[in-house]
Amino acid sequence: MMPLLQGYQWVGAVSVARKGQISRLPANEILQGDCIEWMNALPEKSVDLIFADPPYNLQLQGDLTRPDQSKVDGVTDAWDQFSSFEVYDQFTRDWMNAARRILKDNGAIWVIGSYHNVFRVGATLQDLGFWIMNDVVWRKTNPMPNFRGTRFTNAHETLIWATKSADQKKYTFNYDAMKALNEDVQMRSDWVLPICTGGERLKAEDGSKAHPTQKPESLLHRVILSTTNPGDVILDPFFGTGTTGAVAKKLGRNFIGIERETAYIKAAKARIKSTPIAKAEDIQVTQSKKAEPRVPFGTIVERGLLQPGTVLYDPASRHAARVRADGTLACKDATGSIHKIGAHVQGAEACNGWTFWHYKKSGKLRPIDLLRQQVRKELHPN
Repeated sequence: MMPLLQGYQWVGAVSVARKGQISRLPANEILQGDCIEWMNALPEKSVDLIFADPPYNLQLQGDLTRPDQSKVDGVTDAWDQFSSFEVYDQFTRDWMNAARRILKDNGAIWVIGSYHNVFRVGATLQDLGFWIMNDVVWRKTNPMPNFRGTRFTNAHETLIWATKSADQKKYTFNYDAMKALNEDVQMRSDWVLPICTGGERLKAEDGSKAHPTQKPESLLHRVILSTTNPGDVILDPFFGTGTTGAVAKKLGRNFIGIERETAYIKAAKARIKSTPIAKAEDIQVTQSKKAEPRVPFGTIVERGLLQPGTVLYDPASRHAARVRADGTLACKDATGSIHKIGAHVQGAEACNGWTFWHYKKSGKLRPIDLLRQQVRKELHPN
């Protein structure tokens, strides 16, 4: 993993034409210009995650007004306008191909969109060989009402999380960290979060929105926390005012931003500069027990943490078994592993012996898993 770089630097408008022109990964920099050209210039297989908030190609028909006839500040910028679906689809294929080239083999991509574009984007992802892991519905707690009253209020956007291929065995997903974030309940694929408002919403010098579709930091917090590790490199090819960069810096990740508009880059630079870098101990996430090093029960016995002949009990002391020198257990009518004997005495199909069996210390029952954790700390002190 790349360590978090303490010095944040910026580059200006540079013309990039040749693939592979950049030999040094420009971590924690904003690259101004065309995202396809820049991505084609970056080193192959060099980034861990891509978060893309591409133009939605909104098919707006005239101005939108509130009931009091005041105008809604919608997205009318040139960067969101395409002459046809065919042109938009070609643009999508081009930037996704470029993104695919720079993703590491264990990397992943997130793309966010609305009903205007997300189905076309999703189809292109699949056409190019990406493998969709989840589609996440971001349900907005405070969506803009449908002032015309001609359809349902658009109260959500969709995020697609995909790996590079269906055959990809390794990718980052911090399941236990997301469960911890959700009060120890498995996090679902519908996220209820507010849109960007209040003090988080960046303003231009005239008081208007600095960017019409600024995403809330809470949304990027979940994306980055769930699918990256500290020190990873996250690339955002449609950087805007830098939400991805600000959250990446806050969580101890590196970022690369690509943006065309000078005004957005100016806002992003100021925003990220004022964002504090978290301490290393504060950005560690809850690791899955599956990722921890395997410790056989026999290791507990051979290290003398439990002696052969020690009697183990279930939490209610209804069942008992004796520890044998080879790391197996013996009950009154069977022998086998801690898991097999745990299941046997309960008449169950399976059992986690580490949490089922307990040993006595100072008159109290303690789970043998405590001994496993002790060994793990000795083997991997960091």
